[in-house]
Amino acid sequence: MSTTPGRARFAVAVLFFTNGGLFANLLPRYPEIKEGLDLSNAAFGSAVAAYPLGALVAGLSAGVLIQRFRSSRVAIAATLLAAVGFVGAGLAPAWAALAAALFLAGAMDSITDVAQNSHGLRVQRLYGRSILNSFHAVWSAGAVLGGAMGAGLAALGVPVTTHMVISAVVFGALSASSYRWLLPGPEPREQAEAVEPGSVVRGAWTLARVGVLLALVTIAAGGAVAEDSGASWAAIYLSDSLGATTFVAGLGFIALQGLQFVGRMLGDPLVDRFGQRQVARAGGLIVTLGMGAALLVPTIPGTIAGFGLAGLGIATLIPAAMHGADEIPGLPPGVGLTVVSWLLRVGFLVAPPVVGAVADATSLRVGLIVVPIAGLLVIAFSGVLSSSTQERTSDSTAQQSA
Repeated sequence: MSTTPGRARFAVAVLFFTNGGLFANLLPRYPEIKEGLDLSNAAFGSAVAAYPLGALVAGLSAGVLIQRFRSSRVAIAATLLAAVGFVGAGLAPAWAALAAALFLAGAMDSITDVAQNSHGLRVQRLYGRSILNSFHAVWSAGAVLGGAMGAGLAALGVPVTTHMVISAVVFGALSASSYRWLLPGPEPREQAEAVEPGSVVRGAWTLARVGVLLALVTIAAGGAVAEDSGASWAAIYLSDSLGATTFVAGLGFIALQGLQFVGRMLGDPLVDRFGQRQVARAGGLIVTLGMGAALLVPTIPGTIAGFGLAGLGIATLIPAAMHGADEIPGLPPGVGLTVVSWLLRVGFLVAPPVVGAVADATSLRVGLIVVPIAGLLVIAFSGVLSSSTQERTSDSTAQQSA
């Protein structure tokens, strides 16, 4: 069957959808896994941190794999291996096994992330206009459906292992079925040649440029911390601290991803009208006030709403940081983007154990204060973003994290 731009776009959207759905299916089972392994908050947070650690370790290998095997094949193969990792997490009999399974899933997820964005960029070039944000919105939609599926199966009492096998088979099959409509042939030369930070010309790393990059990393990490807090801790906080049922506990993450989807769908028109800086500041304010109020007055509906507002606030932060990094004068194309996208994963790595350690020392409610703090940091550092309302270039989000 011949491939057309429309079919290729749909196939890439399927890849993003399955990537979000696989990840989100496990999250509603976190309270059950934590209780079943008798883990403290700190121990559980450390196990969860193995996921971004795997992504950090494996992320830089994606470019080599894509150049050798094509982005289409790499995206699907890594998705299937990530599914194996999620099944392993459901089977884990001890902390070490859980951490190892999540490490594998995170490593494969990072490779899938780069590969599906790389292929999405190829399709975007056929369209001649930006469509990458729509793919990331589809990722959020997949995460919402996956979270709802996970919460529903948990409420029905389906065992974790059975649940993870069902999820792996369903989303793995969807991912594999997209291959026939993906673009054929090797990657374009300019897309396959990844720019390494070490290849920057001497003198490029001035103090001012480093400062701007660190500010952009802080903005992106602020979004990462808020998103990870919803993924790792929303269900546990709602069930353990507030007494929510298994299904209701899953709604915190669903609300975050659902409103993040809305924010990503509305993000491009808002940025075109008001500029990256104002949209990011508004997003940081929404995160701070929404989650701050939820923690100040803890109720189940208020907490779900707080996580939802956090998702709305962070929707455009990572694309904004990526765009800003790619536009830093004096750096070769792709270098700032590479640095920020790789360091961004540090936020996902650090957040779970920090929240867990604070929760063990005080309470999980206190640990989740990192979310409104992240919003404040976004507000403080958003001055480095562009205030221009000009349209963003299509390449600026080529390696955005899903």
